[in-house]
Amino acid sequence: MGPDAVPSEDYSRWPPCYAVFLREGRKTETERAGHKKKTMKTTLQFSESGLLNRTEQSSTEKLNTTAVLPGLEHLIKPFEFPSTPHEFKVPSLKECPLPNDLQQCDTPEKAAEYWKLHIATNPYFNPECECLAVLLLNTRRRVKGHQLVSMGSQDTILVHPREIFRLAIVTAANALIVMHNHPSGDSTPSEADIKVTRDLIRAGQLLKLEVLDHVVVGHGNHSSLRSLGYFYQ
Repeated sequence: MGPDAVPSEDYSRWPPCYAVFLREGRKTETERAGHKKKTMKTTLQFSESGLLNRTEQSSTEKLNTTAVLPGLEHLIKPFEFPSTPHEFKVPSLKECPLPNDLQQCDTPEKAAEYWKLHIATNPYFNPECECLAVLLLNTRRRVKGHQLVSMGSQDTILVHPREIFRLAIVTAANALIVMHNHPSGDSTPSEADIKVTRDLIRAGQLLKLEVLDHVVVGHGNHSSLRSLGYFYQ
C-alpha cells in the first residue's frame, strides 16, 4: 500500500477497540531555540462510524493537525478537550431541627437520639444494611450537621478516612462522632469496628480533628467505643 492509498476495508465491521499513541509534536526553529517541549497524546478509537482521532495537548497552544496515519486524512478529524477548572460549592441538603437538649451532642446517649431523629428517618437509610454516618461538631460540641457517608451489606461496610473527614474539613468542623448500625440488633462492636476506630483516631490526630466517639446503634440499644475503653488502648 502506498503512502497515499486509502484502505478499502470497511472499518464499521470492526469490533470496538482502543489504542493510545504517545509522540512529541513537531517543533519550529523558534521553539527549538526556546527549548519548548510539547507532549502529544493521540487516541485512536474504532467505532461504528469509522476511525476517530482524539488529540490532546498539555499546552494551550494550537494543536498540530497533521494526520497520524497517511492515507486516512478523510477519516481522522483532530479535536481537543480543553482542561477547564471549575468553581465548587458544598450546599446543605435540608435543615435538621433539634430540641434544645440535643443542641449540644457530647454524650453517646445524645448521639443515639440524633441517629433516631435524623439518620434513621433518612430516605436513603436501609435498616437491613450497615450504614455509617458522621456527626459534625463545633468547638462547643454543638451539632453543625451530619452526613450519611456509606452503606454496606448486612454485616460489612467499607470505611476510609478520606470519606469520613472530607466534609468535616470542608465545613470547618472541630470534632466529629462516627456512628453506624448493626442490622442484627446487637450493638456489641466487632474487631473490625475497633480497628477502624483506632485508624480514624490516628488520622484525626494528623488533621487536628478530634474523633470524640464511635457509637454502634442496635435495636433499642447502643454501644460507645470510648465508654468501653477502646479509645485508650
